[in-house]
Amino acid sequence: MDQFLVLLHSVSTGLTSGELTELKFLCQGRISKRKLERVQSGVDLFSVLLEQNELDSEHTELLRELLVSLRRQDLLRLLDDYEAGAAGRAAPEEQDLCAAFDIICDHVGKDWRRLARQLKVSDSKIDAIEVKYPRNLTEQVREALRVWKSTTGEGAAVPHLVGALRACRLNLVADLIEEDQQARGLQREDESGNSTVSLMSWELDACSTRASS
Repeated sequence: MDQFLVLLHSVSTGLTSGELTELKFLCQGRISKRKLERVQSGVDLFSVLLEQNELDSEHTELLRELLVSLRRQDLLRLLDDYEAGAAGRAAPEEQDLCAAFDIICDHVGKDWRRLARQLKVSDSKIDAIEVKYPRNLTEQVREALRVWKSTTGEGAAVPHLVGALRACRLNLVADLIEEDQQARGLQREDESGNSTVSLMSWELDACSTRASS
């Protein structure tokens, strides 16, 4: 089954009736009044959002925003787990960027505004992020990075982040990212080497079998 649909079902199951009512209120600008009146569960609500392309497996920002509004850390952890799994299935460059995002979110703290400006995120967007997540510093940092990635497009890469961190004199965070990247690179080399050895072993076994038969 599609892992994103499994996630949405799990979130829906965890919602109280009061929380569903709050989510419907938050979605008033996205869903017509007639459709909202027919929503009886979280699954109903998410189905409408999927139909209207407000939500999909690669764009989970709205779901995160809704769960943050509910202050449901348990459901946010489910979303974190899903996104981590999606990152694991992504290209190596995307995995590296996600890992760098996690380190920045864990260590930058209130300096995120300075970093965001260094990454050319506008003051108006920074203000909007603070309004969107007024009491959640980690989500402020992550949203700023998402905005930067979305705006930069294919140019969004780990070296760009490291350079911005050093320009802000956040050298410790930059060092942590570089160390993590080196470790990830070594791990990939090791996995690639093991795969090559396994393939060679399989070919040798196959040759031996043919020779003996």
